[in-house]
Amino acid sequence: MLKSLTKPIALFLSAILILFSFGSTAFALENDPSAGAMIADTVLARPMGIVTTIVGSALFVVSLPFSALGGNAKIAYTKLIKEPFVFSFMRPLGDF
Repeated sequence: MLKSLTKPIALFLSAILILFSFGSTAFALENDPSAGAMIADTVLARPMGIVTTIVGSALFVVSLPFSALGGNAKIAYTKLIKEPFVFSFMRPLGDF
């Protein structure tokens, strides 16, 4: 019984994997950012992200004693420093 189902299941899984790979390529092609999005990112979003990173770093230093006592210093670091830094410097241009 198991031997007779092995081939159809393998064919079915192969077909699904092939179809999913074509779908992801089409989805990636549709999500290219426009020139306007890249300009807005360069002129507005990145500078605001840099300012947010600097302000978040200062707030993190001020809040560190309280965060450490509360046991959430890692979360405070992630929200106040890491996420604004990644938004400003490590994402593709025009990708919001």
